[in-house]
Amino acid sequence: MSRFTWDNTGEKMYELGDKNGVLYPNYVAASKRFEGGVPWNGLTAVTESPSGAEANTMYADDIKYGEIRSAEEFGATIEAYTYPDEWAECDGSKALGANGGMLIGQQKRKPFGFSYVSTVGNDVDGMDHGYKLHLIYNATASPSEKSYATINDSPEAITFSWELTTTPVAIDNLVDNDGKPYKPTAIITIDSTKVDKTALNALEDILYDEEAAYLPTPYEVYS
Repeated sequence: MSRFTWDNTGEKMYELGDKNGVLYPNYVAASKRFEGGVPWNGLTAVTESPSGAEANTMYADDIKYGEIRSAEEFGATIEAYTYPDEWAECDGSKALGANGGMLIGQQKRKPFGFSYVSTVGNDVDGMDHGYKLHLIYNATASPSEKSYATINDSPEAITFSWELTTTPVAIDNLVDNDGKPYKPTAIITIDSTKVDKTALNALEDILYDEEAAYLPTPYEVYS
């Protein structure tokens, strides 16, 4: 019999960073996709914040009878130094005029898709080991505080921050190992070290297409 060993060479993993953010601001009902992808420059942080899945305990005969867990929800926070023009309608603003130089606030907030990349490292390859691709579906942004302070002898750029909530989208035509359909989801994470590299490259060609980038449906991602 052999026992577990810990911290073997090549197995000391860690994750860090956020980069390659893309906003997909236009939902197209016919394709069930978020389209019109544009790069998000100046991304400084993405914090994923799941909530829910809380245990509701039942008691009977003076003992714990069982428990039911509430639905799990996915939320996130995006922080950035700047944002693409297409973000305005997602943030509750509408442009007046052809050039979009005037924005009216407190308007309807558009749902959107979003993707970004985090780095996966280990003790052998360092930060070149791989990465994770995060796909966020059907999100909406809450109003955020913007603090404009006077410029002094130690000026700092403003960091914008938005809290996101999501409504899960259906995972069509896929079942788990027990033959049951998957529940709807708002987040998919893909580990570059564990998936086919050709298929991953094909997915990234879609996500990052300069002319027609879109966020594939969960089924399309799997396929």
